[in-house]
Amino acid sequence: MEATVAERGQITLPKAVRDALGLTKGTKLKVELEDGRIVLRKDVQDALSQLRGRFKLAEGFKTTDEAMRALRGRAPGDPYPPADET
Repeated sequence: MEATVAERGQITLPKAVRDALGLTKGTKLKVELEDGRIVLRKDVQDALSQLRGRFKLAEGFKTTDEAMRALRGRAPGDPYPPADET
């Protein structure tokens, strides 16, 4: 696949690439240079910020840490339980 740089430095990503990565109007991309190559990466933080506040905790939980402890036995940042000594 190819893309041509326009007069103002813009390129159009091929539709197959946009569709495969779920890129839509307004999607933010990070532009990086690696060994003489241009690398485009989806801005994951942007995608996460769009979801923030859209989901509610299950009834009975006040925080996500409480929910994580109920599901996994610990929440991020909790100390690991000591290993069984056998």
